Amino acid sequence: MNLTSLTALLEPLNLRSCLIQQHGSLVFERYRDNRISSEVAKINSCTKSVLSALICIAMDRGILPEPATPVSEFYPQLAQDKDVRKQEITIAHLLTMTAGFNWTEFGGRNSFPKMTRSPNWVEYVLEQPLADTPGARMEYNSGISQLLSAMLVQASGITTARFAELHLFGPLGIGEYQWEADPQGIHTGGFGLKLRPADLLKFGQLYLQQGLWEKEQLITRARIACSVQPSILAESPRRGGYGWHWWTDSYPLAPANKEPAAVEYYYARGYAGQFVYVVPELQTVVVLTRDNKRGTNNPPADVFRDYIAPLVHQ
Repeated sequence: MNLTSLTALLEPLNLRSCLIQQHGSLVFERYRDNRISSEVAKINSCTKSVLSALICIAMDRGILPEPATPVSEFYPQLAQDKDVRKQEITIAHLLTMTAGFNWTEFGGRNSFPKMTRSPNWVEYVLEQPLADTPGARMEYNSGISQLLSAMLVQASGITTARFAELHLFGPLGIGEYQWEADPQGIHTGGFGLKLRPADLLKFGQLYLQQGLWEKEQLITRARIACSVQPSILAESPRRGGYGWHWWTDSYPLAPANKEPAAVEYYYARGYAGQFVYVVPELQTVVVLTRDNKRGTNNPPADVFRDYIAPLVHQ
């Protein structure tokens, strides 16, 4: 990998940080300034993938039931709703964003900003009408992530953040974080977590190692494999697929022996340039972070594919 070349390529993108780890070794580390390495910062919707890990851990430990379980076991009001299709919503539908709610994440009548202005976020989401039969179509919805966080609280009897401390952050050595909560004190499932870039790298490395960390299996290999498989095509204009709060995709390689080839990867994605990429075939984890406070030159959403993927493949 030509690290000098990569530094020059990334310079105009105003990234907050870029970290690349291959085969367990940190091969590239760049911060916009020195203080960034020790600061926690918003990871926005990458929070969803962290929540996915917590849900997987809870299922492995028998704290939460299996994915096919109806969500009405946690929210009995769904069984009383006039739309009987709400009784069909399962935990798997929540994890894959296919519950069917009529939702436009950043606009329209039912949206993430309106949820955050409501007195009870969970009730707000549950009351939204369905636009689709559960399982039929993906619709990106941070409210669904809030339902999952609240379910984890119900099942475990502790806060989502405390569950993370005990079963994820603690084992990974993540000692510093900040996490927003809704009016009921339920930590935000879809956004609101702040972490250091190096801790995001640990999180990605845990998944690359199929849930194994320092000889402890934090998440079972089977659960990891299930959670990062594409369950449904991502909704337009996004590309690739969607697993359990993880995005999936591939990038093409130059044809070899007249056969086309591509490298599969999955990733956590947060607003305005927060990413954790895991590329199992290349034993690689890439972390990209940015903030909105310095100009308007957002890095392109495909910065990994355009600038980094060709080099890491070398």
